[in-house]
Amino acid sequence: MVPTVLQVLPALNAGGVERGTLEIAAAVVQAGGRALVASAGGRLVPELEALGARHVTLPLDRKLAIWRNGAALAQLVGGEGVAIIHARSRAPAWSAWRAARLSGAHFVTTWHGTYNENLPGKRHYNAVMARGERVIAISRFIAAHIAARHPDAAIRLIPRGVDPVLFDPDAVAPARVAAQRTAWGIAGGSAGGPDQPVVLLPARLTRWKGQAVLIEALGRVPDPPLAVLLGDGRPAYAAELRQLAAAHGVRLVLPGHTADMPAALAAADLVVHASTDAEAFGRVVIEAQAMRRPVIATDLGGPRETIRHGETGWLTPPGDVAALAARIAAVLAMPAEARFALGTAARAAVLTGFTTRAMQAATLDVYRELA
Repeated sequence: MVPTVLQVLPALNAGGVERGTLEIAAAVVQAGGRALVASAGGRLVPELEALGARHVTLPLDRKLAIWRNGAALAQLVGGEGVAIIHARSRAPAWSAWRAARLSGAHFVTTWHGTYNENLPGKRHYNAVMARGERVIAISRFIAAHIAARHPDAAIRLIPRGVDPVLFDPDAVAPARVAAQRTAWGIAGGSAGGPDQPVVLLPARLTRWKGQAVLIEALGRVPDPPLAVLLGDGRPAYAAELRQLAAAHGVRLVLPGHTADMPAALAAADLVVHASTDAEAFGRVVIEAQAMRRPVIATDLGGPRETIRHGETGWLTPPGDVAALAARIAAVLAMPAEARFALGTAARAAVLTGFTTRAMQAATLDVYRELA
């Protein structure tokens, strides 16, 4: 039996942290437990509640409300019989840690990033993530990072996963793919068809995600493919990317958020992960692999654990425009049969080592151990 679990995070918009929250809430409900999530809200709240979980709105995205949020969470824990509080971000984790101390609930954390320590007091601020009775690391890279800074942390390695049913290229109807390509301004056809090739970078529009690196690399590729930068971000940065693309002769599409990521991946000829800082895991890499898309990723952080270079994708040095350009050109020049064979191997590797079901089962095991 799974106990009542309360997950806390800043907000429920797009992102790997948010998606993982929904996946664990679904697992708790399916296992017969009660799933609560506290956040400041967001576009994913209706989807969460459709899974049978309950959302509680609190200003957990505000650092100045940490103390008050702790008291509110403690009251929620007592009123709902919560046995485990699971924190997924630092400010909410401080509130959750206080609530656990006030209520006697168990405290679990998931470490989703490296968390820089470039300011005084940052190491102490980050350290709350190591105070969990279990500290879930989402990759070997993150597990090593935690152990180096907090050798006493009770680390449990649980890699992120992908739903192989949702991300199944054979289950995505051609009409869904065509709708994505039409939205991107491509007239008809499917990925790999007679139209201009599409290179997709799905990530929040922020500098370290490497959108500028990709644009500069595409500018070095003969007859540059269409660049689709899928994700939300600051308008000023989007304008900067448009100017950069124009300067390099790259056709650019900035469609914002999509509700149909499998179709978006299927609509691309090549998926690129270009982050210049180490990703804790890099969920988009395994999603693309599950969709049998060829993937080029930065040789840094989590993607090193999900890509076998030359077998299930390719790795390039972070920020190396020339290396990325050469690899893009080489991949797009591959025969379709060779790209399909690599994509098939990539999907098989994901199904073996990185599924949502495995991630859910391992997390429920942590909950059962504590409860």
